Amino acid sequence: MIVDDAEIAALVATLQRSPWLALDTEADSLHAYPEKLCLIQISHSGGDVLVDPLSPASLAPLLAHLSARELILHGADFDLRLLRRTRGFVASQIFDTAIAAQLLGRPRHGLRDLVRELLGVELQKGSQRADWARRPLSPQMLTYAVDDTRYLSPLRDQLDAQLHALGRQSWHREACARLVKTCSVPSAANPEAWRLKGSAQLDPRGLAALRELWRWREAQARERDRPPYFVQSHEVLLEIAARAARGDLTLPAVVKPRDRRGLEEALARALALPDEALPVRESSPRPPRIARELQLRMEAVRARRDQRAADLAIDASLIATKSEIAALAEDWQRAAAAMMPWQSELLAP
Repeated sequence: MIVDDAEIAALVATLQRSPWLALDTEADSLHAYPEKLCLIQISHSGGDVLVDPLSPASLAPLLAHLSARELILHGADFDLRLLRRTRGFVASQIFDTAIAAQLLGRPRHGLRDLVRELLGVELQKGSQRADWARRPLSPQMLTYAVDDTRYLSPLRDQLDAQLHALGRQSWHREACARLVKTCSVPSAANPEAWRLKGSAQLDPRGLAALRELWRWREAQARERDRPPYFVQSHEVLLEIAARAARGDLTLPAVVKPRDRRGLEEALARALALPDEALPVRESSPRPPRIARELQLRMEAVRARRDQRAADLAIDASLIATKSEIAALAEDWQRAAAAMMPWQSELLAP
């Protein structure tokens, strides 16, 4: 495990000599709030290495080098967003083996499935939900971590050869570039995050209660360094808010004694709000009827998409989603410009 600046410098020198780099990360999202970057796994032509982001070592030289290289990852979305959010890291180029498998029409594109089917190796499982902030890491966790990158280079070679044989390498490059771009943009805070699924049934006073309960839970999650759902579940917050809307301020029996005062104070704040300060209940207007002409265009685009997908033996949503089909039917040029070139080319009449 690399834990100091001298080791980081030596690693960067080693990586400079490697023709390829594979990367993965681990976080403690099931055990802390907000989650932390807890481990960086790197495989290169000379071996495998684990870097400890929780150590005092500066990761700046390593991240600078990684940002200038093509990186092999599997399901890169989580890793790129985690690195962007916690370290400001933005990749320049990636090869995502999961995306490659999807574009090849493989029915299973999980890492364990691909390694088993293409390389004949059975990876262990069991550390997905581990606390990666613990130190020292157990031998099982160390093995699991290294396995996440150890086989990515040979996996990339096989998948890339298959993409080449089918003429889909450019599709993969476009998809990976799109993912890098998407993950490089910081996620905007959602001011309406407190509107949990199921909250549409609450009246304005119930919504006010839910909002205060959600704020209490967020504060407690940060104070306790625990994921919000483990402080109090969505279901319990919704039940308490619904009761409050009916004038019932009793708390469910599942609420722990340590939480009761905070929840009662949150409800008191919600009930003290004047009517004009209450949240507006979301209305669910009936969607307007789609014009017959537009509906026919949508059906035509969908039919072309489904036929192309069947011909290529890939999932139809990879070519266009339901919302993209609607956008294409409404304004083809504008919607096509927002898609990847290979997608719009496949959908062209």
